[in-house]
Amino acid sequence: MHFDLADLRLFVHIAEAPSLTQGARRAHLSAAAASTRIKALEGQLDCRLLYRDNRGVELTPAGHRLLQHARLILRQVDHLKDDFSEQGGDQVGHIRIFANTTAVTEFLPELLAGFLAARPGVSVDLQERLNRDIVRAILDGSADLGIVAGPVRAEGLQVVHFSTDRLVLAVPPGHPLGRLRRLTLADTLDFAHIGLHEGSTLQSFLREQVERVGGSLNLRIQVASFEAICRMVEAGVGIGVIPETAALRHSRTMQLQILSLDEPWVVRERSVLLRDREALPGCARALVDLLQQAGDDRSSEQPQ
Repeated sequence: MHFDLADLRLFVHIAEAPSLTQGARRAHLSAAAASTRIKALEGQLDCRLLYRDNRGVELTPAGHRLLQHARLILRQVDHLKDDFSEQGGDQVGHIRIFANTTAVTEFLPELLAGFLAARPGVSVDLQERLNRDIVRAILDGSADLGIVAGPVRAEGLQVVHFSTDRLVLAVPPGHPLGRLRRLTLADTLDFAHIGLHEGSTLQSFLREQVERVGGSLNLRIQVASFEAICRMVEAGVGIGVIPETAALRHSRTMQLQILSLDEPWVVRERSVLLRDREALPGCARALVDLLQQAGDDRSSEQPQ
């Protein structure tokens, strides 16, 4: 069985559109030519890949299977080209990263700044996703690296731990919760909370924990960053659960009180998810090494 890489790339374009016309446009083909090539691909595989109607296209079960394989094949071809380019090594290439909220807003921007400055031929596509979507993306080949916090079900993937953080409660100085000797999440539910935007990994995680204790989260306002949460807390608008690293950094310039939560889920292991480290392009392997080194450095700076 022979596969044309151009046909596989066309199929991925159409599946992601999801429209035959838009996918054909991305592949620089006419809709008629694209339709002919997809029909030929279906004939070669002896199965239907797409359902077509006036609203666009929908993948069949066989189409979903092909999409997963096609993404992996095309990404490996791209990695092969990068590794055998004129510079080679870890100096060129493209890395797609799906990461949780803390990674996207807290430590990755600074880490990637130095990484990319040292490698002008490398580009990065960084997207914020929920943990379950990160796992799915690595499994189906739509991302190279996934960065998650906390336990995840990642059967079939390599999990590389690189640092540990914990969640704390940020409150204004003198807040009544500061007088409790043992503070749980349930104790905070009578107070207004400042939360992250809908769709953020941390906000979804906190909602799950609140539901487990049979309560509801009194969200007064949702904002886009941990800095914004801290500014709202400082102004007395409410309280917020955030990573300790973010709380300590912002407490240097804001009037905040940082309280420990007596909950088993506050300690969160940060990990990189990937399919096969050896199959990654050199630049992606170098980034994983850098994440591990940065994690080791942060651990050594923590008081023992």
